[in-house]
Amino acid sequence: MKVARLYDYLDVRVEDAECPTIGPGEALVRTAACGICSGDVVAWYIKRKAPLVFGHEPVGEIVEVGKGVTEFAIGDRVFVHHHAPCFACALCRRGEFVQCPTWKKSQIDPGGMAEFFRVPAVNMADTLRLPDHVPFDDGALVEPLACVVKSLARAGEVRDRSVLIIGLGVMGQMHVVLARHYGAGRVLVADLEESRCEHARGLGADVVINAAQEDLVEAILRETDGDGVEVVIVGPATVPAIEQGLACASRGATVVQFMGTPPEEKLSLDTFDYYFRELRLVPSYSCGPDDTRKALDLIANGVLRAEQVVTHRFPLREAGTAYETAAKDKRAIKTLIEF
Repeated sequence: MKVARLYDYLDVRVEDAECPTIGPGEALVRTAACGICSGDVVAWYIKRKAPLVFGHEPVGEIVEVGKGVTEFAIGDRVFVHHHAPCFACALCRRGEFVQCPTWKKSQIDPGGMAEFFRVPAVNMADTLRLPDHVPFDDGALVEPLACVVKSLARAGEVRDRSVLIIGLGVMGQMHVVLARHYGAGRVLVADLEESRCEHARGLGADVVINAAQEDLVEAILRETDGDGVEVVIVGPATVPAIEQGLACASRGATVVQFMGTPPEEKLSLDTFDYYFRELRLVPSYSCGPDDTRKALDLIANGVLRAEQVVTHRFPLREAGTAYETAAKDKRAIKTLIEF
């Protein structure tokens, strides 16, 4: 079979590999589509993982099931989560699925950018059958949308509140769609690229700020009569972006750090201001099985469709070009590999 193996940032090669062999409790999936994640194109992050067959947003069709598999059958169209928890440890019982040691160790084999992949028995617990009316390109959005579901849950109440989304890559655009769906009172967005700003406007953003043309904090204070916003989603994986998010927040607001920063970076916090304004700085890392189920339900009900965010599509043989597009082309919102 063919796979796309990532050796370094911007170094993706399509190669031959052995098709995985499954065992009891496992399944073999023929891949139909797989998205390129925002994290896949963060240079410092991916360098820590390479080399690997990348891709963790796959959907496809089951072509073989192992002994003991009763919940799924050959021909089932499925989304498969690349990580799955044990559901039994203290962390899982608290709902902290992404902190579960099993979640961290589990993974599909060899990865989503492969013509076939093996679903280990543990990952079968977060494998979801796609409804008949959900096409594969929509299904490939389950994992990224699940991360947004978790992010807004950790933000607290969104309905009737002002929400600022900083960074308008695909995850920022999905935040726009979901914040609007959840009944946010006002959705404000900011990015350095005008094309991304306009895309967010088309998805329903109320206030669009090109932060390359005006100061973000000044613009937010102007738009909110000096109060700031009640919920801030910080997408960019940088300390300055987090600092801007805190500066844009109103008293009693929640600021969500959506992406991890490089390990050597530190946030210097004005604890006097942070304390007396009663700000909440909350991280939101990845997603768990409760989030993927909610995301699939939202997609099945038409809240998010691929046509709203997928701007570029490539076949597997052009995975290198697809990766470079996702990494460097600011007009690319979501880049999808279709098999």
